[in-house]
Amino acid sequence: MEVFTEKITDKNFIGRLIPQKAPFVMVDKLLHFEENKVVAGLTVSQENIFIQNNKFTGPGLIEHMAQTVALYTGYQFFLKKEDAPTGYIGAIKKAEIFELPAVGKELKTTVLILHDIMGVTLVTAETECDGKVIASSEMKTVLAN
Repeated sequence: MEVFTEKITDKNFIGRLIPQKAPFVMVDKLLHFEENKVVAGLTVSQENIFIQNNKFTGPGLIEHMAQTVALYTGYQFFLKKEDAPTGYIGAIKKAEIFELPAVGKELKTTVLILHDIMGVTLVTAETECDGKVIASSEMKTVLAN
């Protein structure tokens, strides 16, 4: 599998890699990709539907982590010249939110793929802001048929 370190920040290209569409897009850059690992980013904007009192909410952070998994899957399909599949959060085993980032902050989420079998992906995710871990989770995503 391809490993790259060049960042992809073209929002239109990112939009083709995930099934979500505006205003529900919670990733805007692909920072790193390799087998069983992806790092994605998001600049928290005032227009985001998960903003409350100038903060990005917990559900937004969880959706951002899930879309990081979708970005991993979508980029895999892109490399095979196939369309990005639709997927769902199948289960969240554990989610911890330590801090809510403010509008304008840059999020960086690292997802490690623990298992990826028959369209079911089990991952751990960790979101950082200003070099500090602000959220983590273990989740399972499932591809639609």
